Amino acid sequence: MKRNNASTLDEKYQALQLDLQAMGGVLVAFSAGVDSALLLKVATDVLGDRALGVTGVSESLPEEEKNAAAELAEWMGARHRYADTEEIHNAEYMQNNPRRCYFCRDELYTRLEEIAGEEGAAFICEGSIVDDISDFRPGMLAIREHGVRSPLKDAGFTKADVRALSERIGLPTADKPSLACLSSRFPYGDPITIEALEQVGRAEAFIRGLGLRQFRVRHHRNMARIETEPCDLAKVVEHHDEIAAYLKEIGYDYVTLDLEGYRTGSMNEVLKKRKATTAV
Repeated sequence: MKRNNASTLDEKYQALQLDLQAMGGVLVAFSAGVDSALLLKVATDVLGDRALGVTGVSESLPEEEKNAAAELAEWMGARHRYADTEEIHNAEYMQNNPRRCYFCRDELYTRLEEIAGEEGAAFICEGSIVDDISDFRPGMLAIREHGVRSPLKDAGFTKADVRALSERIGLPTADKPSLACLSSRFPYGDPITIEALEQVGRAEAFIRGLGLRQFRVRHHRNMARIETEPCDLAKVVEHHDEIAAYLKEIGYDYVTLDLEGYRTGSMNEVLKKRKATTAV
């Protein structure tokens, strides 16, 4: 018999709760995104003070997301702390090769292992879901190397499941746009600098202030390429004068609008094209 979506979600929810309960105590890598927010909320509901959310902080994290993490943890009654990470001092990370995310995650989980030892947390957990398996995710290697658990993925959660359950239990992140660190705005091979990260962060904060929610400012050295959802293309055009003026004020020479719109992992498209060309 085919199960309906509600029962399927109920079963995944129960599996997630049982998994976390069996762990006894967890440290959750908490970015305040939709996935890790659900994971920390359920972990806190199940384990109480034996659950701790930790947010890694570096120049690649927008200041508004750093603040949002503390506010959200307080709202859900979860224990929370920050951890400074030093990936920007790793030359291999700053060179921005396709394995960049591995170096970031390796640094994060190394730091979280130290905190888990201090806190007596038996397991470190992170918010990967089933959808992440199909994308290019070098950070997955760091997850395996450090023995980090992925309870949402293990319970079979998709992004649709995460949003549906988040809405059911009243999480304010249920419809929060997808997030990624600011380093993901750079084409592979273009070096990452602290100044450029700050530039991207300021550009996105300005555009977000105009009412756009799901978008990216891709950093192509002296050019900013704006990706937004098709429904918001007209809004970008409507504000094109002020967007162009501000982005040029903070250092860009050219400001463009990507007609393909926002899509997750657009910087990976070049890698896939290279791979396909090589295979021919």
